Amino acid sequence: MKLQLALIPIVLLLWAVYVCTYVVEETDQVIITQFGKPVGDPQTKAGLHFKLPFIQEINRIEKRFLPWDGPSNEMSTKDKTYLIIDTFARWRIDDPMQYFLRLRDERSALSRLDDILGSEIRNAVARHELIEIVRTNKDRKAKTDESLVQGIGKVGTLNPIRIGRELVEKQILEKAAIKLKGFGIELLDVRFKRINYNETVRRRIYERMVSERNQIADRFRSEGGGEAAKIMGRKEKDLAQIESESYRAVQKIYGEADANASAIYASAYNKSKESVEFYGFIKTLETYTDVLNSDISLFITTNNPLFKLFKSLEGGN
Repeated sequence: MKLQLALIPIVLLLWAVYVCTYVVEETDQVIITQFGKPVGDPQTKAGLHFKLPFIQEINRIEKRFLPWDGPSNEMSTKDKTYLIIDTFARWRIDDPMQYFLRLRDERSALSRLDDILGSEIRNAVARHELIEIVRTNKDRKAKTDESLVQGIGKVGTLNPIRIGRELVEKQILEKAAIKLKGFGIELLDVRFKRINYNETVRRRIYERMVSERNQIADRFRSEGGGEAAKIMGRKEKDLAQIESESYRAVQKIYGEADANASAIYASAYNKSKESVEFYGFIKTLETYTDVLNSDISLFITTNNPLFKLFKSLEGGN
């Protein structure tokens, strides 16, 4: 019984310590409220602190970096291209008292972030063209195949980048941070997480890609047709030249052969009077063969030289 009576003051002391103290964690900031109104300065240092029991309440506020994941929204760029943009940000509570007075809790803070960041992102996208939102480095040059774009105008070329996506994100961060400062929020970073075309723009881009590739294909076909025509022209020219040279060579060979044959005939039949007469006899027979085997009817007199051989034959009988 004495032991139980001795424990009562200890229990009361522990209970008094429990209701009069609180612990601030490394990740917390604490604001003490009395009848719903803040009392004193926010406690930001970790450790054990004291408060009045029953009439004072503890309000814990996050000290770490907090995420904001914005909803995917359809937005229009300066060049009237509709995009579906998904963004995210990182923020922290810089002034816990101002945050508590203006927003109270994290749900209200996220709602305010939705309004302010959503508005600034939409305004930034509307002020810039598509390529400024998509491309990151204005100094980076896109690799293009000059053989594909040569002579086709702007096909395959990209517009120059004046700002780039990183500076657009920086502009959003600077403008939104000023507005959020009054709520005790420090905006740390804003980024585009995903950028997609809407279905209409996507179809239009695909159609443009197909059109550009068709232009390139038509150019290649045109150049190929021109080269084929040149090759066919050179072929016809070479064939005509070869045929001409071949015909000239053949006629030259024929002429030389006829000359050699005539020389051989002359040498053979001019050796004696009998050989000359024999040559005349052979030629007369060849003439008879040509005339008598043809379909031509001849009406000639008996004094014609063709009948000389027949007359000699009749005289011999």
